[in-house]
Amino acid sequence: MADVKYIFVTGGVTSSLGKGIISASLAKLLQARGYSVTIQKLDPYINVDPGTLNPYEHGECYVTLDGAETDLDLGHYERFLNVPTSQANNVTTGRIYQTVINKERKGDYLGKTVQVIPHITDEIKRRIKLVTSGNKFDIVLTEIGGTVGDIESLPYIESVRQMKWELGTQNCIVIHLTLVPFLSATGEAKTKPTQHSVKALLEAGIQPDILVLRTERTLSQDIKKKVALFCNVEENAVVESVDVSTIYEVPIKMLGEKLDQTVLRKLGLPFEKDPPLTEWREFLTRLKNPKYFIKVGLIGKYVELPDAYKSISESFIHSGSMNECDVNVELIHSEEITDKNVAEKLKGLKGIVVAPGFGSRGIDGKISTVRFARENNIPFLGICLGMQCAVIEFARNVLNMEGAHSTEIDHKTKYPVIDLMEEQKSIIDKGGTMRLGGYKCIISKDSKTYHAYGKPEIVERHRHRYEFNDKYFEDFKRNGMIPVGLNPETNLVEIMELTDHKWFVGVQFHPEYSSTVINPHPLFVSFIKACIE
Repeated sequence: MADVKYIFVTGGVTSSLGKGIISASLAKLLQARGYSVTIQKLDPYINVDPGTLNPYEHGECYVTLDGAETDLDLGHYERFLNVPTSQANNVTTGRIYQTVINKERKGDYLGKTVQVIPHITDEIKRRIKLVTSGNKFDIVLTEIGGTVGDIESLPYIESVRQMKWELGTQNCIVIHLTLVPFLSATGEAKTKPTQHSVKALLEAGIQPDILVLRTERTLSQDIKKKVALFCNVEENAVVESVDVSTIYEVPIKMLGEKLDQTVLRKLGLPFEKDPPLTEWREFLTRLKNPKYFIKVGLIGKYVELPDAYKSISESFIHSGSMNECDVNVELIHSEEITDKNVAEKLKGLKGIVVAPGFGSRGIDGKISTVRFARENNIPFLGICLGMQCAVIEFARNVLNMEGAHSTEIDHKTKYPVIDLMEEQKSIIDKGGTMRLGGYKCIISKDSKTYHAYGKPEIVERHRHRYEFNDKYFEDFKRNGMIPVGLNPETNLVEIMELTDHKWFVGVQFHPEYSSTVINPHPLFVSFIKACIE
């Protein structure tokens, strides 16, 4: 295949319709048909990346293997496609403008007036194509964040119009996702919002090739016909996306709606009979027919917005299915937990996860939680700050280091069991000291973690600044909290484990970032197994 084909996914009517899930589902189907596919997300906000965004604003910040802090949709892409994404898969307006302004300062534009068209749009088009450099993809799927009609999305929409014109309709198509609301008062579905949304796209110079209609209830053929007529698309290019019980059903639904066939036909690409999607269907069967039911507590401080812990909750779905178990994740606010009420708050939990996070808010509740899990032999997984809380709790209550803490929260602590590495102490930029992306870790053979992974060397993703303080290595080891995972280059502690406990593991990295439908993360699988037992 000579040329790369481009698919753009835009959204209309409202945000949060699930463009990311539709994009990931379509990519999954094209991949299952033997095409090599990648997905990227163009985000219209002016932050250079989501790393500095509050989780309440934007949900979790996802981290790629090459250390990019990205939008949480990239997590969906990886979970569906089982292929890692990179820096190039997430582009923000902030990054686009930063690049253009830097070029202007260096004189790259030779004294020309720098404008949105052509300079910003050219940079957007360059970024869209950049994702293919060094990789051979047949199809690039690009999701445009926001909603058609937003001021901030306009440069992206204009770039898509130009690419469609430059590459031709056989090499570049647009899928528009809109909402068809159901009015219970009149008992009917309304297509007018979709018509208006398509009109807004047409005013920007783009005729969508395929419409995906998000709806709560199945739409009649008449409604699809009406949308096709008024929005000027073929009747078989109007696809229904009805609400489902799990996002992982969407690829099967889209296969039934022949979305992938319509796309391939429009791109002039061959396709044979439908892919069986055997592993995917088996995963769904296990998910919907569990043998076990357990309740696990996720203790964090952003629990009001479940998207703040998106990758963790999805990892529970993957590992739950693997164990034929329905995992009910209860989000519990760490600020509400104290030494006095901890038993009441965590009653009935078969397992406890202390979530990652930054800053001092809610940390005491996390430390009380760790103590409760440790003393009551409840399976425990501490992720990033969760591991650090486990270290602090152990230092205070087992090693009798009164007031032991992380210097992030108490820089005057007598026992800085968690601290910055020496070379980081002079850096003042918030993001500048972060350990980001994939790092190697060597695991001790006689540990539960080794048993879970089944191999001595792993690569996991990081997003943190503070580390376990090596000064206390032997104290912990002697008293039964063993550093079982070490970074081979720096000797930094990556994994802590309690010897005399059913299942108690703290990891400095984020295992949730690399859990997928086809490959659930071994630590989560092992943790759920311990909870069931």
